[in-house]
Amino acid sequence: MGTIVCQDCQKVIEHFENEKVSTLYSKCPSCNKAKKK
Repeated sequence: MGTIVCQDCQKVIEHFENEKVSTLYSKCPSCNKAKKK
């Protein structure tokens, strides 16, 4: 099982099923909104 984590606030965005355990970094919707101001 893998996890997608926000690289700004470190909040877990989503879990996904995968063959290997991994952590991916992305931006959550709330951080994306904050950056667009």
